[in-house]
Amino acid sequence: HKNWGWEEVTLELIRAINLNKENVCFILWGAYAQKYKSEINELKHFVHVSPHPSPLSSYKGFFKSKPFSKVNARLELFSLMPINW
Repeated sequence: HKNWGWEEVTLELIRAINLNKENVCFILWGAYAQKYKSEINELKHFVHVSPHPSPLSSYKGFFKSKPFSKVNARLELFSLMPINW
């Protein structure tokens, strides 16, 4: 899906969510996704970064990063319903 125009769609979607919403949990898996981190206001939102869960790189720290538990903890902190992953 790289170089098919999704980069622009993704960037504009992140910008719109960042501007218009609060307490959104962004999960950025892998170096490519983590390039969008600078577009997110971390004072308004939760950003979790970790290696990509691909079988080729999941051993580099994805399993130990516990993204789902961390997102649910953040949701509960704001009295929001945790996700049944």
